[in-house]
Amino acid sequence: MKLLRYGLPGQEKPGVLDAQGRVRDLSGHIADVAGAALLPESLVRLRGVNTESLPLVAGTPQQDLRLGPCVGNVGKFICIGLNYSDHAAESGMQVPPEPVVFNKWTSAIVGPDDNVEIPRGSVKTDWEVELGVVIGKGGRYIEEADALSHVAGYCVVNDVSEREYQLDRSGTWDKGKGCDTFGPTGPWLVTADEVPDPQALKMWLEVDGKRYQNGSTSTMVYGVKFLIAYLSRFMSLQPGDVISTGTPPGVGMGQKPPVYLRAGQTIRLGIDGLGTQTQKTVQA
Repeated sequence: MKLLRYGLPGQEKPGVLDAQGRVRDLSGHIADVAGAALLPESLVRLRGVNTESLPLVAGTPQQDLRLGPCVGNVGKFICIGLNYSDHAAESGMQVPPEPVVFNKWTSAIVGPDDNVEIPRGSVKTDWEVELGVVIGKGGRYIEEADALSHVAGYCVVNDVSEREYQLDRSGTWDKGKGCDTFGPTGPWLVTADEVPDPQALKMWLEVDGKRYQNGSTSTMVYGVKFLIAYLSRFMSLQPGDVISTGTPPGVGMGQKPPVYLRAGQTIRLGIDGLGTQTQKTVQA
């Protein structure tokens, strides 16, 4: 299934994409694509629903029908840094001996095609196409062999980053990662049964039509199973938590000379089978 949330910001309703690429309303079955609705038993029940019998929502998704973030009420937005060796090299950093873990604040989360705001005073706003992993079954001390059974599904994330805030000022990375609008998520949550191998997905990103990132999840240093098990040592993972798993090379910081975003540009990005995002950059 491709689960989604549609409507005005803050008023999104749950939906599912049908075989014709139209949105069907799921409000009669779940209150939101969030929390308990992402548990394995809930997803089994939703798969039993006849999609064609659901109310058809007017409009074409991502055209005249806005899609919100594909997961609502996210509890934790956990991110992994330097998780592709070639991206670490372009950043002038070593591949870490353990995953680099940081947070994006949940106030950063926006829809897949909502505007990205360049923060006031920013000089180094950057892009990062990433695979998002959405937790379904929660847990602590999860075994790596069992980790994928805890995944509700996968989605596209743009881990927008302000490099000066992240790297040039003292403190943690978080303040350069969690600015408002720095977490476009979606367009839809593709349930795990439709993604047989999360380590075999091609991904790409363009700015104003120029392709900067071409990569694959096959080159992750720490794969999805390892990351879930690893993170669950330090925190409980809960239904609806989002893990953004790192980016391949081609970010603006890695260009020679570096290239950063400015207001008035268009970002397009996507991952095979998980959909695409398109954002306009605007000044905050």
